[in-house]
Amino acid sequence: MRLPTDLYEELIGRARAEPEREVCGLLGARGEVLSHYPIANTAAEPARRFSMDPGEQIHAMRRMREREERLFAIYHSHPHSPPRPSPTDLAEAAYPEALYLIVGLTPVPALRGYFLKGNEAQEVVLEIGAAGRNG
Repeated sequence: MRLPTDLYEELIGRARAEPEREVCGLLGARGEVLSHYPIANTAAEPARRFSMDPGEQIHAMRRMREREERLFAIYHSHPHSPPRPSPTDLAEAAYPEALYLIVGLTPVPALRGYFLKGNEAQEVVLEIGAAGRNG
């Protein structure tokens, strides 16, 4: 899977900017073009889990349809752990066709991708490099 360098840096930067809470959002794609849709985390315990603001999530999905994009990825951060799916991530994964990106800040900032289905996580090799993207 290929991610544009600027998007990779944006996701890492967003997680670093809020190191005490999980950040989250969606990525849309049409071919190699990716759009980033940051969404507010409304979880009661945002340092330990994420829950996307429902209104913002609906708006992002509507924008993807308008742009003729597909849901490419769902991302969130793990402020205090490595970028591996937690049991909660596995249990709550609802889009098996989407890539799940996790930004871990510990021990060093890193981004990993997975396909989550049932209680299984299949890691995907991410290639970071120049490519076009929208907002």
